[in-house]
Amino acid sequence: MLLADDHPLIRMGLRVVLDQSPDVTVVAEAGDGTMALEQIHALLPDVAVLDLEMPGQDGIAVALAIQQARLPVKAVLLTAHRKPGLVNRALDSGLLGYVLKDAAVTEILACVRQVHAGHHYVSPQLSTLLVSRRNRATALAATTPGLEALTPTERQVLARVAQGQTSREIGELMFISHRTVEHHRANIAEKLNLRGANALMRFAIAHRSELS
Repeated sequence: MLLADDHPLIRMGLRVVLDQSPDVTVVAEAGDGTMALEQIHALLPDVAVLDLEMPGQDGIAVALAIQQARLPVKAVLLTAHRKPGLVNRALDSGLLGYVLKDAAVTEILACVRQVHAGHHYVSPQLSTLLVSRRNRATALAATTPGLEALTPTERQVLARVAQGQTSREIGELMFISHRTVEHHRANIAEKLNLRGANALMRFAIAHRSELS
């Protein structure tokens, strides 16, 4: 696995815990998001534990880049933030794990093992948020047929369309090319059976609250 955090002491503490387990091997460390992504491309670790707030690219941006490149790497976000909007955005970006820093030492091994097996793991302190997330997804599928068929990346693109951002602006914020954004927009329109130049924009604005 790869461990990315811009605080050397945090990395050291987590590595001490991880090195005690015979089934986990830390193959690389990174102090910023850009370096983390370079090492992920080069080493293809099974799991990447990513700090949310890092220089270069933050943890969510790195997770999105992993998803865009279709790399066989499972991502975990390490953060002190508990805001529902951030947790939802993180999980929608393809992250399988969300671990709070104040519980990381005790939970990190359990999270890495769960994520390595292909399961989601979110710190137990956020269990009520997960229930709300599941209820929201169920309601969304019932009230907006087709929206549940969008991938996490497509949902992020649609949410940014609702904010009035251009394809180039969306591409810069999501670290993908504007042509890739246009491809996503076309796929979204097809899945939602939207026709016409402004149909996607109108739909995105009408359903903005469901995408946030």
